[in-house]
Amino acid sequence: MADNVNEESDYNPGKDELDWGYEEGVEWGLHFPAANGEYQSPINLNSREAQYDPSLLDVGLSPNYVVCRDCEIINDGHTVRIILKSKSVVTGGPLPSDHEYELHEVRFHWGKENQRGSEHTVNFKAFPMELHLIHWNSTLFNTLEDALGKKNGVLIIALFVQVGKEHIGLKAITEVLQDLQYKRKSKIIPCFNPNTLLPDPLLRDYWVYEGSLTTPPCSENVTWILYRYPLTISQLQIEEFRRLRSHIKGAELAEGNDGLLGDNFRPTQPLSDRTVRAAFQ
Repeated sequence: MADNVNEESDYNPGKDELDWGYEEGVEWGLHFPAANGEYQSPINLNSREAQYDPSLLDVGLSPNYVVCRDCEIINDGHTVRIILKSKSVVTGGPLPSDHEYELHEVRFHWGKENQRGSEHTVNFKAFPMELHLIHWNSTLFNTLEDALGKKNGVLIIALFVQVGKEHIGLKAITEVLQDLQYKRKSKIIPCFNPNTLLPDPLLRDYWVYEGSLTTPPCSENVTWILYRYPLTISQLQIEEFRRLRSHIKGAELAEGNDGLLGDNFRPTQPLSDRTVRAAFQ
């Protein structure tokens, strides 16, 4: 297709595409038993209770991301996904030594209004958006699917997003979202640099804890790294996300459903007996 917009992407998630959503009262645990686990995500980060762990600084967390050519962007009806084809990896920090975690995709979670949208909260404060860089342990496993639910299998680096000045790196994404208005629309963009999603090298304080995927199947054994300092995008950029729709073109909507994609965040889950560690004092 000349404009590279596909009516149907080859995105086929199989069983995890059982109908699930973010509406109140939806019990994910009925279909996805892992969602009933004790170590689920997201959580509220209580900054006072996080434990400073100087050992996290012994080997610096080291993302080695490369520019991706021909990245696919998908509206899957739940979120926007950027599927990366090039081999970008992360090592160091809390990760097992000599293990590489390969970046598979980026996902976004946002609110229909600026006072909500992030999945994690900090001292009960939500941000308008949170983005997830989803990695799998390519030292131990062959694919992300192989790594799900396995010890040291999955790493998610999360960034909070606030509204302010325009984010130049995300422009490549936000300027094509109008082509992905409906569920199952996808588009290939020629170039995307995941490094632009990382904070300034001097602002890389982070928290780390063990949790789960925040979407079905909600598999546990996920290492979460949450950067303390948020990225900034413009109000116009976040509005592009809010214009997306959660249904296929022409679908009949239930009464009271505006069909807009947003408020796609899971409520925070109990911390249970987990410890949140901080790589800063």
